[in-house]
Amino acid sequence: MLWLAILLPALSLQVFTRGVRAAPPLAILSPRGRVLAASAAASAAGIEPGQRAASALALLPELRLQPHEPAREAEALAEIATWAGRFSPRISLSAADAVLLEISSCLRLFGGTAQIESALREGLAELGFTALLACAPTPLAARWLARAAAPSALSCPPTDAALPTDAAGQDWRAALDPLPLELLSEEDACDAATLELLAGLGLRTLGELRRLPPAGLARRGAQAAARALARARGELADPRPWFEAPLRFHHGIALPAPELHAEALLFAARRLFASLAAWLDARHAAVDRFRLRFGHGSRPPTELEFALGRPSRDEGHFALIVRERLAMLELSAEVDSITLCAESPVAADPRARDLFGDPAQAGEDAALLLARLQARLGEECVQRLDLRADHRPEAAWRNTVPSAQATTARAGRDAAAGPASTRTASPPPRTTAGLRPLWLLPAPRPISAPRYTLLGAAERIETGWWDGMPVRRDYYLARDADNVLCWIFESLDAPGQWFVHGYFG
Repeated sequence: MLWLAILLPALSLQVFTRGVRAAPPLAILSPRGRVLAASAAASAAGIEPGQRAASALALLPELRLQPHEPAREAEALAEIATWAGRFSPRISLSAADAVLLEISSCLRLFGGTAQIESALREGLAELGFTALLACAPTPLAARWLARAAAPSALSCPPTDAALPTDAAGQDWRAALDPLPLELLSEEDACDAATLELLAGLGLRTLGELRRLPPAGLARRGAQAAARALARARGELADPRPWFEAPLRFHHGIALPAPELHAEALLFAARRLFASLAAWLDARHAAVDRFRLRFGHGSRPPTELEFALGRPSRDEGHFALIVRERLAMLELSAEVDSITLCAESPVAADPRARDLFGDPAQAGEDAALLLARLQARLGEECVQRLDLRADHRPEAAWRNTVPSAQATTARAGRDAAAGPASTRTASPPPRTTAGLRPLWLLPAPRPISAPRYTLLGAAERIETGWWDGMPVRRDYYLARDADNVLCWIFESLDAPGQWFVHGYFG
């Protein structure tokens, strides 16, 4: 097995700073009122871990103090584990600040450990996190190497081959020897009393501990340290519970300071979109709707639902739709948190690209345009004309709110048929009867003077008797005195008046 540890030593701070480009002066306080972590701006002013809150404020009066929130950190760690599912299906959470990935079966897919580590660093940066990474054949060794900021001593080829030979294996075990003894406190492997006992014996490194006889350590009550070292070296089994990604995406992000600017809110939302895209990628799924909730402190939150136009897992698509809505939205108060929720993912279309382009690309473009218009104007403000099986012109169409899937399918069929200039069209009629104008008047307008020239034969429409609105008309293509092409009809009911009903372009 090969384990890769993602260690987040600044997780308590980054859960509040990941949503902004540059973190303001911010410090995280422990329950006892001491500084646990400080942002770069706060550290530049002399704020250090261990300081009392009063001392920190004396150095920097504008410093923002944020209580330590383990629950928010646990949620962020679960979000990172969910996101990491795109690299490996075998993931385990380690204590409160690390995620462990078993990657031996994924080396061939990604090209080796170096490529996986590079992709992880880049992806974590998109999520707004910085982490320490290290690889080792055991999970505890990987965590220790990451904590010590030591490079992994293991060099694996980009294949699914077995783990290195004993000689190579001795190299990674030897890399554990110079590590400090304080690492035994990781994952509560040893308590403070045991560490104090070992320090009293003059031990400083894991290598010095390894050289002591286990029986002597057991007599002094330090057998937990020996067992932890044996687990790290692969001499004892170290089973880990596997992390299971949730069936629905529901994660949030806290802002270090209340914000009202649309671009700042979009920047924070992009962090969540990157996480959502990875969750969908790991599930081979997509979503066509999601919800954003903007928290306003003690005030009721603002909840918005977004329709994408088509199922997607593209974070750029998500951001584009949200940008359109935020440009028109007036929030009731400043935003201090953003929550993204996506439910009911659908299977993603594994459509392959070919040399001549994707025939369904036109459908995707049409659906994206429709979604952007609906996001900016509102879903009810964007309507489409649908045809109805009725010969009466005023009843042959209706306004409907467009369906994203129908728009995609319709445009995709048109694209598959080829460009408009190359499609096979029905031959035009030899007579003018049957032509329909695109511009119909709201109601037929009576013709007061006979100033129209009829062109061609009449088209009789006599229908509607079943719904109590019958029509009996003879329609003609005609040209008026201004040389405008019109559609007029003569009513066959008394008194037989003439009307103009529409115009051609």
